[in-house]
Amino acid sequence: MKITRIRTDHFRIPLPVVLSDSTHGDISHFGLITARIETADGFEGLGYTYSGGDIGGTAIHALIRDDLAPLLIGEDARCIERLWERMWWHVHFVGRGGVASFALAALDIALWDLRGKAHNSPWWQLLGGHDPRVPVYAGGIDLQFSLDDLLAQSDDFLAQGFRAIKMKVGRERLSEDLDRVAAMRDHLGPDFPLMADANMHWRVDEAIRAARALTSYSLVWLEEPTIPDDVTGHARIAREGGVPIATGENFHTVYEFQQMIAHGAISFPEPDVATLGGVTPWRKVAHLAETHNLPITTHGVHDLQVHLLAAIPNSSYLEAHGFGLDRFIRHPLRINDGVAIAPERAGHGVEFDWEALRNMNIEQSS
Repeated sequence: MKITRIRTDHFRIPLPVVLSDSTHGDISHFGLITARIETADGFEGLGYTYSGGDIGGTAIHALIRDDLAPLLIGEDARCIERLWERMWWHVHFVGRGGVASFALAALDIALWDLRGKAHNSPWWQLLGGHDPRVPVYAGGIDLQFSLDDLLAQSDDFLAQGFRAIKMKVGRERLSEDLDRVAAMRDHLGPDFPLMADANMHWRVDEAIRAARALTSYSLVWLEEPTIPDDVTGHARIAREGGVPIATGENFHTVYEFQQMIAHGAISFPEPDVATLGGVTPWRKVAHLAETHNLPITTHGVHDLQVHLLAAIPNSSYLEAHGFGLDRFIRHPLRINDGVAIAPERAGHGVEFDWEALRNMNIEQSS
């Protein structure tokens, strides 16, 4: 499977509703960066990653186009581990995570899509084949919603088939967060799976105080209570706060997960295949978590990550993210009574409507 051509595009995707959290403020759109790898024997693999708003998308696109794609031309697409390592070390001096991991992800995902198509196998079977039915939750990005809108959104999620919901916390006053969580708990019932996400808003002492105040609401987890760089701080929050901690969406290497797990600072590792560097490192995080008896949840790109969770024995909830691509893909994620179902199409099975995306193209290469 000799690689003969790589095309990459950068799109600006508007959101139907302006969303908000405690770190990024109002979010009206996101960047979608795609990579299509073609081989001499007629296969095409699709990979993609994303950026928040207008930040970083151009850099990710340029890194793929100018530095990584030329490295793969003429290579054997079957040698994914070798190609991932080659890309990693090629940009290591300016990389070691960050933009480099986003760029590697798009190409690594495309390579794994090629493998699935060559074997005529869906990812979830190709990668292990544990169970195509994965518990799923609705990831609300709703910090500035009024309470009425927050509750109405939860009713809409229930109507869509969700049986677990995540809400945002990190308002100006902790009392506001507590009132909103209490209202959601009362609205959804005592046993309904409810998560809360602070988006790194608090210092460690603030996070411990908030976690303790939230213990009476039986949260499945408290997500990103403080900055991802503070490993010992997370360990303190996990130890003293009394609520399970989820984190990892802002990690860009396997080593960050290793450090957090080694310090007992995390209950639910939360890798994002589009920010971590692709399927290759994602699987390593999942296996690392399994050896420490930890369940894996996910962040974002649910159309891809449903396969990854379906392939492993230590899966937890799949996040169905607000940055969905349903308007631009031919087969949106199927959700039924709290379960997402990994598709049977070869590879990851995502097919973009390129005509619908055309007017949103910012940059392209051939």
